[in-house]
Amino acid sequence: MTQTTPRTFSHIGLSVPDLEAAVKFYSEVLGFYVVMEPSEAVEDESAIGVMCTDVFGPGWGSLRIAHLSTADGIGIEIFEFPGNYAPEEKLEHKRHGTFHFAVQDPDVEGLARRIVEAGGRQRMPVREYFPGEKPYRMVYVEDPFGIVFELYSHSYELTYSAGAYA
Repeated sequence: MTQTTPRTFSHIGLSVPDLEAAVKFYSEVLGFYVVMEPSEAVEDESAIGVMCTDVFGPGWGSLRIAHLSTADGIGIEIFEFPGNYAPEEKLEHKRHGTFHFAVQDPDVEGLARRIVEAGGRQRMPVREYFPGEKPYRMVYVEDPFGIVFELYSHSYELTYSAGAYA
């Protein structure tokens, strides 16, 4: 059997109720680069119009979109759809599909504090993966729009390289 080469992660798409506020939050609080300012896409025969019809089906009308990037080149694609709504439960962890993403910062506590100060929420205390043994910390937070994400103090592969949980 042939070994499959790991792929790189390109981007994640987020749906928000206020595009400008989201761009401000993700660029000012998390430091993401704005690579494309908020703009509108409409259902027409343009390349983006056709792509969106392929994805959303006919009748989607229009949307607003902005593109940001992390320091390591991962894209954050932020959408504002007409008629958007918040989910009933903000963390639908039992529903199949994506339920969070993670951002790495050695100052987990400081970034969590800045998120709260900017209108977000800290969902739990900062926790250690290996208390007294390794300094790997994490915390779940929410942006001001209820999107749940996680903060890690160290890289993903370093955090989990110790093996199974004790």
